[in-house]
Amino acid sequence: MSIALPTEPNLFSYRKYWAQRFGTAPILPMSKAEMDELGWDACDVILVTGDAYIDHPSFGMALIGRLLEAQGFRVGIISQPDWTSAKDFGKLGRPNLFFGVTGGNMDSMVNRYTSDKKIRSNDAYTPDGVAGKRPDRAVNVYSHRCREAYKDVPIIIGGIEASLRRIAHYDYWSDTVRKSVLLDSKADLLVYGNAERQVAEIAHRLANGEAISELKGIRGTVHFVKQIPEGWAVKDSTDVDHPGTITPPQNPYQQEPACDKSAVGVAVVGATSVAQPQVIDRKKTVIRLPAYEAVKNDPILYAHASRAMHGETNPGNARPLIQLHGTRQVWINPPPIPLTTKEMDGVFDLPYSRVPHKAYGSANVPAFEMIQHSVNIMRGCFGGCTFCSITEHEGRIIQSRSEDSIIKEIEAIRDTSPSFTGHISDLGGPTANMYRLACKDPAIEAACRRPSCVYPGICPNLNTDHTPLIKLYRRARALPGIKKIFIASGLRYDLAVESPEYVKELVTHHVGGYLKIAPEHTEQSVLSKMMKPGMGTYDRFKEMFDRFSKEAGKEQYLIPYFIAAHPGTTDTDMLNLALWLKRNGFRADQVQVFLPSPMSIATAMYHSGKDTLHKVSRTVGDIPIPKSVKQRRLHKAFLRYHDPKNWPLLREALKYMGRSDLIGNGKQHLIPSFQPKGTVETPDKIQRFKTKYTGPDNPRAGKAKPHPANKNRAGKGRNKPSKN
Repeated sequence: MSIALPTEPNLFSYRKYWAQRFGTAPILPMSKAEMDELGWDACDVILVTGDAYIDHPSFGMALIGRLLEAQGFRVGIISQPDWTSAKDFGKLGRPNLFFGVTGGNMDSMVNRYTSDKKIRSNDAYTPDGVAGKRPDRAVNVYSHRCREAYKDVPIIIGGIEASLRRIAHYDYWSDTVRKSVLLDSKADLLVYGNAERQVAEIAHRLANGEAISELKGIRGTVHFVKQIPEGWAVKDSTDVDHPGTITPPQNPYQQEPACDKSAVGVAVVGATSVAQPQVIDRKKTVIRLPAYEAVKNDPILYAHASRAMHGETNPGNARPLIQLHGTRQVWINPPPIPLTTKEMDGVFDLPYSRVPHKAYGSANVPAFEMIQHSVNIMRGCFGGCTFCSITEHEGRIIQSRSEDSIIKEIEAIRDTSPSFTGHISDLGGPTANMYRLACKDPAIEAACRRPSCVYPGICPNLNTDHTPLIKLYRRARALPGIKKIFIASGLRYDLAVESPEYVKELVTHHVGGYLKIAPEHTEQSVLSKMMKPGMGTYDRFKEMFDRFSKEAGKEQYLIPYFIAAHPGTTDTDMLNLALWLKRNGFRADQVQVFLPSPMSIATAMYHSGKDTLHKVSRTVGDIPIPKSVKQRRLHKAFLRYHDPKNWPLLREALKYMGRSDLIGNGKQHLIPSFQPKGTVETPDKIQRFKTKYTGPDNPRAGKAKPHPANKNRAGKGRNKPSKN
């Protein structure tokens, strides 16, 4: 029997709602006056967002708004409302169908706070970058104000902020486990992931007279249930992933053979004897996660729930999840079916004006300035990096647009953008080079339970042919009026090295002197917690980059990105990374410190102190977690070893790590022994480590001894990036 992903009706196959007679709006209205100009007496749907309204497919509210308009509905936008009262939430009147609420393209907490929990000074999604135009946990606040404005109107929450909080989740900013955002927001329904399918179905069903309480079982949605529906069997999550002795599996999370086509068939649960097991239909089985009250105070149970949840993310075999919150049961349906290429084209070909709303006048929205001349060619990511939210939000099945649709958008930019100078700033997406990459066998893809297609190595079932992408690049840059096309999205260099022709194409035509890539770390013990490739793959890519740059007669540089303070990182790991940076002449101006985003695998590590890529246990499997402000600051300082302001901190640390040999004024030293005038930090900011080091990094804690000087570990430092 052939097994593949379930099918869904075409996104554009619905019979259009009667309001289609009003036609297409030049830009979706943000005021009653604009509604009057369009001849509307009401909106069918009102979208509330924490971002400035940019009518461009890179902005969620515009994409969903234009999609609903294409279905025949009248859609209004309430952008960055004053949340201190309900007044702004009623300015477009009562919506006929529902309020759609999103925090914006970014999580409101990530948008406002740095990884050190300091308030950011700007907001890229606000006119002129002004900060403070959205509240903390915007989804909750906006939903409450919508309820105040119109008590009986259904509220549907979505976007990345809601998506990553769909179950009980660790909240870094309060250092607590919070309830599903569905409860905290008091919304009626949550849509997660890319929500085109869910939103279209919800709108049409509400328009046909169904109550919001009747909309159960829609993929990619979360709702409440009073009891388990008839015909469904319940399987406890501890049967799927039992917290106990660590037994490393072949692949992370793999409870069934990764490519076993029978994995989407039936499940055996509750067996009391070998002879007569209870066999139930897997498609009618729901996984019960530990209750909120249980995971709230038990990091090990939280880690277990995270593992169980991440095991149910493939649309081809995912089962629903259920989690008790007090007396209410939250039901999480399986992920939505990815859009087909035809549907992706339809979404991106909608009549976007591609400009900010006229209400902003001459103000610049920084995020728009960055993307106005870029083109999104795909969505999704099968990389599975544990610290990243892309896979958890968009899924790991790549959804690609057709070449014709992409070319059409480039031509639209060329012909309509008044500021276009012939340069396309990016052809990409979540990843630059996953365009049209997919599993070789749809049946294997539907049954697979691996969280990554490229870790610990590239899956033999993954098609890594970059030919369609090469063809797209060549066709795009041959267009009249196109002077240069840059590739600015993140590059998976472990995939790129599988196609030397692609690397040559990229290096020869699409690099503007510098190419940013993200090894994230140099030490294998840390990389294994990130599910990232080793530095040997980086070296292979570097060799290709060097060679093809030379052949093209270009002086070009690689700019590697690294993460400090990731779970599993010791101080010695960061020291080794700093030595690698100095040896290769890199001086990072900006560094990234790990931020535990809700629901990510690395966040479960951070909260539990366990390597959640393997079965968790209360007694074994602990990993180092850089949690304290002091240690996170030290790890960040190692990445910026060249900054004199960090030298007092690093000197103190190196002494207590037994690495005083790295302090001095020679080329073999990491930092100098002198301090330039005007760069000494205030005494209260200098970290003292006498009681801090308790592990193997501390030579005073037991067996460890100062390391002998190693002249081969340091090299020449330069003020510019190394030529790679």
